[in-house]
Amino acid sequence: MQKISHSLKENLACLQQEFGDSGDYYLHQANLCGVPCAAVLCDVVAGIKNTWFMLLRPLQESEQRFEDGKKLFEWLVKDSGLPFTSKPAQSSEQVCYLLNAGHSLLFVDGVDEALVFSTQDFALRSVSEPDSEANVYGSKEAFTDVLRKNMGLIRRRMRGGGLVMETLQLGEATQTEVAICYQKNLADPQMVDTIRKRLKEIRLQMVFDASYLAPFLESAPASLFGCTGMTQRPDTLCAKLCEGKVAVMADGSPYAVLVPYFFAEHFQCMDDYSARPYYASFIRLLKYMAFFLAVMLPGAFVSAANFTPELFPGQLLYKVAASESATPLPLFLEAIFVNILLEVVKEAGLRLPKPIGHSVSLVAALIVGDAAVRFGIIGSPVIILLALSAICGFAVPSLYQPVTILRMLFILAGGLLGPCGILLLLMALFYRVFSIDTYGMPYTAPLTPYSNGLLQDGLLRTGWLGRQGAFFTIHQFKKKGEGLHADKTPH
Repeated sequence: MQKISHSLKENLACLQQEFGDSGDYYLHQANLCGVPCAAVLCDVVAGIKNTWFMLLRPLQESEQRFEDGKKLFEWLVKDSGLPFTSKPAQSSEQVCYLLNAGHSLLFVDGVDEALVFSTQDFALRSVSEPDSEANVYGSKEAFTDVLRKNMGLIRRRMRGGGLVMETLQLGEATQTEVAICYQKNLADPQMVDTIRKRLKEIRLQMVFDASYLAPFLESAPASLFGCTGMTQRPDTLCAKLCEGKVAVMADGSPYAVLVPYFFAEHFQCMDDYSARPYYASFIRLLKYMAFFLAVMLPGAFVSAANFTPELFPGQLLYKVAASESATPLPLFLEAIFVNILLEVVKEAGLRLPKPIGHSVSLVAALIVGDAAVRFGIIGSPVIILLALSAICGFAVPSLYQPVTILRMLFILAGGLLGPCGILLLLMALFYRVFSIDTYGMPYTAPLTPYSNGLLQDGLLRTGWLGRQGAFFTIHQFKKKGEGLHADKTPH
């Protein structure tokens, strides 16, 4: 780490060497209060007008005069009243980071420190409605791409005290600002220390999104189901903080990582707490049913058609047999082919520009849904079941990735091993999900082990009346006698 020099010329020479002929590098030298000084900024991310009104104009209009830079610097720090930040820059690495972050720096000849002024003036996206996690009632605000603005959205909602937002820089090349948010009165200190340690041990060249950090916070990296969640909503994040969880946000990302994240939370949404309890419970049960249909329906159909056709009613069995005899591929290969084709169509519609993306769905419907069936390449029953399975998968969007892989595995198991393969794979799935331990807590909480939260805000949801103040946190699910396992995630 190279410290700032006492000589103004040496400091400016170092900056010239670092920034070279960059078009946004701005330097203004002037005698302020009788001492040679220099104001430095990058005018793409910092405003020259802000620097003029906050720094240059007050000093140029001041009648104070000083013999050397040390006395001027002492007067600036103690008596001037200028709005500089509390910590001056002391090294060249700090100078580069602050300039790239939109700050303006004042170098004074004879002083080995630089005063820092917050003069950010870069273009940013305003607060808007969330693209995902849509809701009928409640807040319509979503996080933006600027970390400091996102921190303000959280602070505005958490007014009761105890909110802590620690910041650090990650990414050797990007030096991205990352914030760790938690309620110090509710979050487990050991869990916070573990998360902080894991983040500091990250060695990445670049961090452009909060999702870059999620794999390092996972408790079961090899599992299909993630132990971290993502949210774009400030109110959802604040609700998780009130449950004793920790959130990690990164500058440049409108999403926050939630740690830990339980399996049951994939089936919950903010509207559950605005709707009637009986309706919210019905929707949650519906989502669980949709999840199992999305995962198992095609595989169970292939298994029944190949190994136990007597389970089908007579008319349905005749149509399935006629459809299979008219197509060149076995039934389970048809299901795999259609499943892959659906993913290709989905990916194409997602990545293409919006005006073209709609045409992809139209072409896929005409070719796959009509022409392929008429030509006898794909059977109608397979298309209908795969389409129904895909629609059910969209009911739980946060589990779309594991649902896609599990659907393929169940099709293979049902097509190759029949009902035994379906049961073995289902048992392996249950065993894996129930065995995951996330920061000393079961991943399936509050479903297992049984607790009052199962019926109050787990599988079902009861009303607020009669249990005001009965606040559920993650501490009731912590396993007795077990600590946090910081060494389970490889770096």
